[in-house]
Amino acid sequence: MFWYFEVLRKYADFTGRARRKEYWMYTLFTIFVVIGLSIVDEVAGLNKATDGLSPLSTLYSLAVLIPGLAVIVRRLHDIGKSGWWLLIMLIPLIGSLVLLVFMVREGDRGANKYGPDPKSSEGMDVVSDDQVW
Repeated sequence: MFWYFEVLRKYADFTGRARRKEYWMYTLFTIFVVIGLSIVDEVAGLNKATDGLSPLSTLYSLAVLIPGLAVIVRRLHDIGKSGWWLLIMLIPLIGSLVLLVFMVREGDRGANKYGPDPKSSEGMDVVSDDQVW
């Protein structure tokens, strides 16, 4: 849940980097919500009134479109790619596969031109040079 709200908190932030965990947890939660809303639409009979469209899941998808694009761009930044690589999705089948490979790749270690390593601030207690024990 934390990663989902973290992406929403950075609603339209296309700068910086996003870890694999941030991207995939957001994506997984979004898929579950869309499936759940589609089931609610079906049970409530809303699909019949809208010619098979699932209105609740469609509204939700539109609401999270910008944060979804932003987290993809930040994920591309984490592997050292420009956000413009997102347009590769426009190539049928091949583009989606290439983007999937990008999304599962481990991010660059250390800082790159898009910002510091998002993993470096997590994990074990990091002792800075100015701390005295």
